[in-house]
Amino acid sequence: MAEQPAIITDPKPAPMRDERLAHQSTLRRMMARPELGAFAGVLLVFAFFGTTAGNTGMFAADGAMSWMTVSAQLMIVAVGAAILMVGGEFDLSVGSMIGFAGMMIALPTVYFGWPVELSVLFAFAGALAIGFLNGLITVRTGLPSFIVTLASLYILRGLTIALSILFSNRTIVSGVKEAAGDSIVTFLFAGTIGNSFFVWLAENDLIDRLPNGDPTVKGVPMVIVWALALAVVAHVVLTRTRLGNWIFGAGGDSNAARNVGVPVNSVKIGLFMFTAFCATVYAACQVFEFGSAASDRGLLKEFEAIIAAVIGGCLLTGGYGSIVGAMFGALIFGVVQQGILFTGVPNDWFRVFLGAMLLVAVLFNNMIRRRVTAER
Repeated sequence: MAEQPAIITDPKPAPMRDERLAHQSTLRRMMARPELGAFAGVLLVFAFFGTTAGNTGMFAADGAMSWMTVSAQLMIVAVGAAILMVGGEFDLSVGSMIGFAGMMIALPTVYFGWPVELSVLFAFAGALAIGFLNGLITVRTGLPSFIVTLASLYILRGLTIALSILFSNRTIVSGVKEAAGDSIVTFLFAGTIGNSFFVWLAENDLIDRLPNGDPTVKGVPMVIVWALALAVVAHVVLTRTRLGNWIFGAGGDSNAARNVGVPVNSVKIGLFMFTAFCATVYAACQVFEFGSAASDRGLLKEFEAIIAAVIGGCLLTGGYGSIVGAMFGALIFGVVQQGILFTGVPNDWFRVFLGAMLLVAVLFNNMIRRRVTAER
């Protein structure tokens, strides 16, 4: 039987590149990332303080934990501010919400004898209701959220001062820690985790010890855990879910988003509620750390949160931004604030730095937006 000739098949032709799609270089794709400027800022800040404060203990375990804690505190509210700015809105009541939520925890616990767990739930429910009201007024009236939440800023700050004086005749309500005792909420908002790990580090001389033999760092504060958890959730929602697409659409062009079926009003109201939730988390961490609520807590935090978000790449016009960038912005804030203390520079210069960073970030973000969109 004759041998059959081998059948030779042509290799599958390589798919042709669609000429309608413009090719982007790696550098251009990197330049389009909103967090690029903030990441560069982090590198510069660490390089600066590594040179000027490297031998001051700033980067020892306890020093590093101090600026990480300060960064985490701002990160909690910066995450809420960033995702709201991506949605095209602002919330200037965040700082006042921190003080008011703290009073909603302290007053029922100390003066009405409520279980501290119930007081915390009451504070979160009240904050969410206020966030809902801010969002509802904004979307129903068409007023700028800047104006609506500016009014809320004054209302909440005034209520905080008035209620604290009414019940305690002071602007500080103390005794929360004693009333809470060993409640689980004390650990959730003011506890530490990984304590045994830091003991092991100290026993192996990997970190310093106190004179009594305890490690200089007892554990990771829960405020850091809250900050990372909120950031991860917000990042996943914004970049991996349909809701994230809705948020970008609502902030970029709300009319076009409505025309394709995006529930713009509901999205924006939900973002205001999330921002209020973040502010209440911050307030609870403060109350259970210090054992008191004060009427001036959260003062100017709304502006610091917006600065961190803008440094992180959020545009003031909405529709563009990054949670990772806001995290970098908060990290810059914490490192600089504590670094100034370690270097011995007068603290007055910190505000100067924040203002300069805000201006540079806005100019840089505007330049990137123009390059990405090919504007002139």
